[in-house]
Amino acid sequence: MKTNFLYVVAIATCLIFIGAPVWAMETDDCLACHTSADDVGEENVINASVFAKTQHAEDGCTGCHEVSDEHPDAGPAPTLSASCADCHDELASTYAASKHGGNAECAECHNPHAALPAAWMAGVQMNGACFKCHELADVGEAHASWLPEAGIHLSAVSCAGCHSSAEKLAITLYIVKPKDERKYAEYEVVNYATLQQRAGGVASIDRDQDGVVSIDEIEAFYADSDNSGLRLWAMLVPEGLKHDFGIIDSCRVCSKCHAAGPDAMADSYLAFPQPDGTFGRLPVEKGATLDPVFGTPDFYMVGATRSKTLNYIGLLILLGGLAMPIGHGSIRFLTRKNRRKEH
Repeated sequence: MKTNFLYVVAIATCLIFIGAPVWAMETDDCLACHTSADDVGEENVINASVFAKTQHAEDGCTGCHEVSDEHPDAGPAPTLSASCADCHDELASTYAASKHGGNAECAECHNPHAALPAAWMAGVQMNGACFKCHELADVGEAHASWLPEAGIHLSAVSCAGCHSSAEKLAITLYIVKPKDERKYAEYEVVNYATLQQRAGGVASIDRDQDGVVSIDEIEAFYADSDNSGLRLWAMLVPEGLKHDFGIIDSCRVCSKCHAAGPDAMADSYLAFPQPDGTFGRLPVEKGATLDPVFGTPDFYMVGATRSKTLNYIGLLILLGGLAMPIGHGSIRFLTRKNRRKEH
C-alpha cells in the first residue's frame, strides 16, 4: 500500500513538472514566428519582451486564441476565442457607459499584446491612442475656446488625466531633447539608445543609485555639460486609470491643480526609457518638482509652486510700503494742533 502511494506521488509530481512547460512551450512556439515580419507580416509581429510584461502573458497565446495543432503548417488559421469583457467585465461595463463606448472597440486604443500599466508608458504614448481619432488641431481649437494657454495644457497633461475619473494624478518627468537636434526645435521624449549615448543611462540622474532622484541630482543633471540639450519635461499623468471617458466637470475647475499642495503634487516620478520601448520610473524627492529654480526649471504650475517664504517676504514688502504713508499720515494727524499754533 505504501509502495502504491509512492507511485501515485511520483506520477503526480512528474505530471506537474511535465505539464508546467506546456504553456511556455506553446507561447514560445508562437513567438518563434510572430517576432519576425518576414514570417508573419508586419501587422502580426509581436514584441516578445513587451508582451512578457503584460498580464495577458500569464494566460499565454491560447488564453485568447484558439490555435489548431496543425498550425502553421496546415489546418485553420487561429481564431479569437475570448473577448476583453470575459476578464475585464467591470472595466468593460464602465467603458460601455462612457461617451466612447459606442465609438471604439478596445483593440482600437489598446494593443492586446502590449497592454501595459499606465506607469510603464509615457504620457505622450497615452495621448497617441487619443490622437488616432481626434486630430490634434481640432483638439487644440476646441480647448482654446475656454481653456487659457490650451497649448501648454495639452502638452503637459495627458488626455486621460482630465477626461476620466482617475484616482489621482502624479507629476512625471521625462527626459527630452530637441527634434533633429536643432536648438529651437520642438522637444521629443528620448529613447533608450539616445539616453545611453548622450547621458550614459539613468545613472546620469540617479547618480548615487539609491533608487530616488533628489533635487541635488536634478540640479547636477542640468549642470553636466554632457547633458547639453537634454531637459526634463513634466506631465500630469493618471494613476489608477478608469475608463469612464467623457467630460469631467471637476477638471474644469482650475483649483484642482492650481492650488498650493493639491493631491496631484503628493507624488512625482522620473520616467526613463527601457530597451523595449516601455518606461520604468523612479520616485522623485518630494518638493523637487515644485522648485522652479533648482529642481525643474522647465516646469512651473501656477499656484502649486507657491513658496511660503516668498509669501512672507512679499507681505513684509507690502507692509513696509504701507508703513511709510500710514506712519507719515498718522504723525501729521497727531501733530496737527502744534502746526496750528505755529501759524
